[in-house]
Amino acid sequence: MRRRSLIAGIVAATAMPLTARAQRTLPVIGFLSTAYANLSAPLVQAFRKGLGEAGFEEGRNVTIEYRWAEGRHERLAEMASDLVARNVAVIAATGGSPAPLAAKAASSRIPIVFQVGVDPVEIGLVEHLNRPGGNITGSTMLAVDLEPKRLELLREMVPRARTMVAVVNPENPVRNSRDSKLAAAAQLLGLELTWLLAANAQQMEAAFEKLSRTPPDALVIASDPLFNSHGARLGALALQHRLPAVYQFRPFVTSGGLMSYGGSITDAYRIAGKYTGRVLKGERPGELPVQQSTRFEFFLNLKTAKALGIEVPFIMIARADEVIE
Repeated sequence: MRRRSLIAGIVAATAMPLTARAQRTLPVIGFLSTAYANLSAPLVQAFRKGLGEAGFEEGRNVTIEYRWAEGRHERLAEMASDLVARNVAVIAATGGSPAPLAAKAASSRIPIVFQVGVDPVEIGLVEHLNRPGGNITGSTMLAVDLEPKRLELLREMVPRARTMVAVVNPENPVRNSRDSKLAAAAQLLGLELTWLLAANAQQMEAAFEKLSRTPPDALVIASDPLFNSHGARLGALALQHRLPAVYQFRPFVTSGGLMSYGGSITDAYRIAGKYTGRVLKGERPGELPVQQSTRFEFFLNLKTAKALGIEVPFIMIARADEVIE
């Protein structure tokens, strides 16, 4: 009896370390994001879907360490350094340019896969789209380049509009090129366009208070990772101040914003997930061309339009991917 107990004890003692060692051998992805965890479930799901297309499933043959900056971009450098210290197999840097820029600054050794809405060459992430070089590649979607189109759609929705305000983050690395595109589009449409700056959540609130004193005919909120983190709040503020407004993502519209138009962020995350899986399999990120999502999404809130006294053209309703009533 004692012999059996001794054997059982030896088996138990050796089995646990072996299990722990097996778990530790799973590759670890460091998921670095500018966003909030509680608002990012669909994006994480899309990332996991891409991983699945490459043959990886979280908890089965890969582990993911999540780091959420929750709109506080000053935290990204420390988070990126922590992931590097943990020697993760790859860093998936998402939620806009601040995360991959922080990851790139933290390591030239660990592979990085990014998801951004700007030209990664323009902001210095990669050398070339076809051959990124170094330890980095990823996915991009049209965001900044669609600012003129958003302005055009807003004018189509509010044809009486003559004065518009663009809310922009002055710390965005592509602000100059974006603003010049917006200015050119406004001139073509015969609009008087002015800028209002907001570099943090408090300044966003203050910007809307200022707008309430001298409201424009309509409002365009420039695409920006900071604003992405507060999309729902921006939509609520636009409705509260009775401003016809456009942004790039759906949460803005579901929270009261009039409309949104932009590249599919879920598709961009799926591509990033698939690339992360390919890197885990041994492909070199610097040799993987940056992929651009080609899907676009247009969301429209008819309830908000009615509250603002806007008669929505039928063609706009027909073009929408989703109409919120």
